[in-house]
Amino acid sequence: MAESLKIDSTSLAIIKQLHGDGRKPYSVIAEELSITENTVRSRVYKLLNDGVLDITGRVNPDALTGHQMILAALKMSTVELGAKAEELSRLRGVISVRVVTGRYDLLAYVLLHPDADFSLLDFFSTELSRIDKIQDIETFVV
Repeated sequence: MAESLKIDSTSLAIIKQLHGDGRKPYSVIAEELSITENTVRSRVYKLLNDGVLDITGRVNPDALTGHQMILAALKMSTVELGAKAEELSRLRGVISVRVVTGRYDLLAYVLLHPDADFSLLDFFSTELSRIDKIQDIETFVV
């Protein structure tokens, strides 16, 4: 049985600092939290190694002229959500896919470029149409 991981208030505060900027210097985080830089460094290292923290890049569509970001919420007619998420992640424009709970099963972040013939309609007709067992889709413009 895997050991249960606990997040204390210091680790949570560090995660919150990195959530806004994954490249934020440890020295700045340490100063803002009134702890040592070594504490920040060791906590981040442990969180990464334990699989609790994953530092990734996010796209700012406002900085990309002509681009548009959408969030596609998908309800699937299969319980093989991990496999479907992997399939979706290989589609053109898809930046990330997450398995979620609630009304939908998967959330996909998609970067479109309507000026380069890759609009929402193109995504649906040329990419998403290749994925079977999609029961329902709702899109949100970010």
